[in-house]
Amino acid sequence: MTNRSIYITLLAILGFHAEMMADTTQPAAAPRLVVSINIDQLRSDYLQAFAPLYSDEGFKRLLSEGLICNYASYPFTPIDRASAIASIATGTTPYYNNIVGLKWMNRATLRPIGCVDDPKHAGLKTGDTGSPLQLSTSTIGDELKVATAGKAIVYAIAPYRDAAILSAGHAADGALWIDDASGNWCSTDYFFPSLPTWVQAYNRLQAPSMKIQGQTWEPFNLLTGNFSYFMQTGEQKPFRHTFEGDKRFVEYKASALVNADMTDMAQKCVDCTGMGNDNVTDLLCITYYAGNYNHRTVTECQMELQDTYVRLDHEIGRLVSHFEKALGRERVLFVLTSTGYSDEESADYDKYRIPSGTFHMDRTTNLMNIYFGAFWGQGIYVEATYGNQIYLNHKLLEQKKISVTDATSRAQEFLSMMSGVRNVYTSLQLLTTQNEYLRKVRNGYSAERCGDIVIEAAPGWRIHNEDTQEDVLQRASFTQFPIIFWGAGTPAEQVQTPVTVDQIAPTIARCIRIRAPNACSSKPLF
Repeated sequence: MTNRSIYITLLAILGFHAEMMADTTQPAAAPRLVVSINIDQLRSDYLQAFAPLYSDEGFKRLLSEGLICNYASYPFTPIDRASAIASIATGTTPYYNNIVGLKWMNRATLRPIGCVDDPKHAGLKTGDTGSPLQLSTSTIGDELKVATAGKAIVYAIAPYRDAAILSAGHAADGALWIDDASGNWCSTDYFFPSLPTWVQAYNRLQAPSMKIQGQTWEPFNLLTGNFSYFMQTGEQKPFRHTFEGDKRFVEYKASALVNADMTDMAQKCVDCTGMGNDNVTDLLCITYYAGNYNHRTVTECQMELQDTYVRLDHEIGRLVSHFEKALGRERVLFVLTSTGYSDEESADYDKYRIPSGTFHMDRTTNLMNIYFGAFWGQGIYVEATYGNQIYLNHKLLEQKKISVTDATSRAQEFLSMMSGVRNVYTSLQLLTTQNEYLRKVRNGYSAERCGDIVIEAAPGWRIHNEDTQEDVLQRASFTQFPIIFWGAGTPAEQVQTPVTVDQIAPTIARCIRIRAPNACSSKPLF
């Protein structure tokens, strides 16, 4: 055999061997546990402002080792906790999932209804009923249950009922939250026939109701309590808060201390349910709080807000370290983001001669009834108002043979001439629009839940609703926040391209090799 033949034979053997090795290479294993962390009202500017106070195990670690999408946003407006968490879980907007907010007007009863209210499902250790049945689409947890024939374990833990139930979804094993009245961990019989034994035992030993008596919220450490990094305002007087009275648990849930309960319960849930112990991916959804203390203004609680971020950093570090040690970094995927809004401040714009005003919904509807009466005769044409929305009396319009399109068009023309009104949208306009400018408004609209007319007030103006006593400051400013992926082989990378939170669900779905939720049409982030 010639040298040339020997070389050809050797190359053929090596090529065949390489091909066999390639064929037998196993793909990277899916993570055993996905931990979805939703931080209510987290803001990038505050996250950066308090960075000198963080440890090396929390935010600093995630931001240096994770894949960071720095410019995230929600593809709809308006945003609140419920609509944000529903969007993260379903990978779509309120236009499809129908969760337009914490509450909306029930057209049948003309009364506000909560987004997870359900009298058919009684509370467990709580007087509140609840279920996810008003969520119209599947969630990432639902699809995980379907893909694994029910073998995956799915739980959600939050300070609030709406956050727990919406992030859990329809098919979850459980949703747990802290009851406003008793301070105990509670749920609903939609998820459990009775509260699990491990939750009952935990309530007897470590529920907020057991800890809050005599508990004081003081600064996490001396540096946090004496020097403010908020706008570099320097030395400050430390704060001290106790929780007393009938609303003590409501106030506690709007403080930094509640985040330790979220971490403790998350660890207990994983330990007691066996999450992450086999090769079937499980899902744990956790909601933390990063808003102002007791929903006050930032001006009133700068030091409390600073302490909230420092304590939150500590809890994120505890959570990540615990699951990394228990499961290994390669077998757990953390996904962290914000609800993308913040409590509006009750700024006194008049004092600083900034243009402002108040748009009164009740007075407006009275004028509209008079205006319509001039065309079609006397009648109650406006049936109800809620927030910035007007609900027309469809039965009266039908009796008078007036089309809803004609009525909303005349209302739009009438309202556009009023002081403080920036835009007026009709239901037909939002349902049929192809206008890119209106897309975010349309994405936040649901024909089943919203009014026939939506009013957008001018920036700086307040919309005051006398019927519900709501008073909302209109702002068009953008709240910047990140999306962070850490663990399960995710590379360290800074992504500067703008992204939207409805891309989180398809990204998780791709990582764990299941279908995205059934109304999700967004592309994965990577």
